[in-house]
Order: sequence, then structure tokens, then C-alpha cells
Amino acid sequence: MQTIDLTTQEAADLLNISRLTFIKLLDDGVIPFTYTGKRRKVLYVDVRNYQKKLESDRLATLEKLSEMDQELGLGY
Repeated sequence: MQTIDLTTQEAADLLNISRLTFIKLLDDGVIPFTYTGKRRKVLYVDVRNYQKKLESDRLATLEKLSEMDQELGLGY
């Protein structure tokens, strides 16, 4: 299976965030990366896995809020 390397700008574009925000994710160890010379490279699969985790977390939060809404009878 072929791996696809992305630049930080390409990965940031994929996530619809700024390049600086993406670099902070890298510096915080959220997404693994390697250096090619002085430039950071990330694997497409790692960016997609992060994106899927964000979506999963978002859906879990919405489910929890929905359950709380039902328990409190807010009717939203």
C-alpha cells in the first residue's frame, strides 16, 4: 500500500484549519510527523484518522446532550 505524504498546508486545508493551528497540533503530539529536510511531512492516513476521531467525539457529545435533553424534558 502506498503512503501519501502531505505538507502542513495541505493537511491544514484538508482539516479546514490554519497552518499555524495545524502546526500546534503537531507540536502538541496530536498528529505524528516527520521531517524532510527542514519541512514537516504528515501521512494522509494520520490526518484522516484525526479527522475521524474529531467526528466521533462530536457525535458522542451530541448524543450525550440529546440524552440530557430527554432526561430534563426540555423538548428540543
